Amino acid sequence: MKANVIVSASGRVQLRPLRLRDRGEWLRLRSRNREWLKPWEATSPSVINFDPPSYHQLVMYHRREARNLRALSYIIWFEGKMVGQITLGGIAFGALRGGHIGYWIDEGYGNRGITTEAVVAITEFGFQSLKLHRIEIALRPENQASKRVAEKAGFIFEGMRPRFLHIDGAWRDHIVFVRENPSV
Repeated sequence: MKANVIVSASGRVQLRPLRLRDRGEWLRLRSRNREWLKPWEATSPSVINFDPPSYHQLVMYHRREARNLRALSYIIWFEGKMVGQITLGGIAFGALRGGHIGYWIDEGYGNRGITTEAVVAITEFGFQSLKLHRIEIALRPENQASKRVAEKAGFIFEGMRPRFLHIDGAWRDHIVFVRENPSV
């Protein structure tokens, strides 16, 4: 099961899978926000030689992950403009029935509630359509804007994960917020 388009409760925010024809707009958006996103972006530890994928490879990867229900990645659209990206990844069924959310937003669209609406929409999809039990958001402790998003979206602080992810060139601590599905 996959969702082609997820619409927020207000209708202001739409989540749509990454498409090949979005390449130019997505690349411009990423380029324009390179410095804004740098402190929060995943990087590759120096123990491996990592070349970032091309846009085409990225889209093909996300399609394959969606087909196999391992991750659902969407472009965030606000009033017809591409403004960010959100992923419900690490999807696991069986005894865990969970996943995690990651996201980024254009600097010019921050602090407008757009990311919160996207997080709520993808969480509700995960709970209602995939019947997930638990969804996590891990974020850097100093990322106050992302912390507000998690809290406004109804996620509860669970704890700290030391040196959890390789971000901006080093292993960084993360704080974890969780929401559980009351109907599962």
